[in-house]
Amino acid sequence: MTDDYSPERALQESVASLAPILQPGTFVYCSMLHNSDSREAMSVARAYFVEDQGVSLIIPRTEAVRLGLIFDLTLRQITLFANVPPDVIGVTRAALRTLEKRDIPANVVSAAHSDHLFVPTRRADEAVEALRQLQQRAEKSLK
Repeated sequence: MTDDYSPERALQESVASLAPILQPGTFVYCSMLHNSDSREAMSVARAYFVEDQGVSLIIPRTEAVRLGLIFDLTLRQITLFANVPPDVIGVTRAALRTLEKRDIPANVVSAAHSDHLFVPTRRADEAVEALRQLQQRAEKSLK
C-alpha cells in the first residue's frame, strides 16, 4: 500500500494483485441427508455445509459418480489469490461483477486464505481470462 491511502486505491491495489488460478479437476454440487451415509461423501468433499435439510457438498465429479450421487452441473474451481489487507472490501465483488458482465455464473466459497469461485466447466477458461483482464486494468489504473 502507498502513503496516499484511500479505500478506493487500496481496492485497486488489491485487485491489481489478483492471480486467478484454475484448479485441476471438475466438481459438482450434491446434497444428501446428514446421517451415517454422508460420512464417506463428506470425507472426499472439497467443501460441505450442514443445513437444516441435509448436507450440501462440493465434491469431485469422479467421487460423486462413484458414490452414486445425483448432480446437474459440472464445475471448475478458480482460486482467487490476492494480497488483500483485512480492511479492504470489494475484491471478490469486483471479480463477481466482471463475470456477471459476461453472463458467467459463479458460486463463491470463502476460506481462510483465499476465495474460490465455482463456475460452469464450459465457461471456466473464459472466466479466468476475464479475471486476468480485470487484474490488468486495475494494474494500469495505478500507473
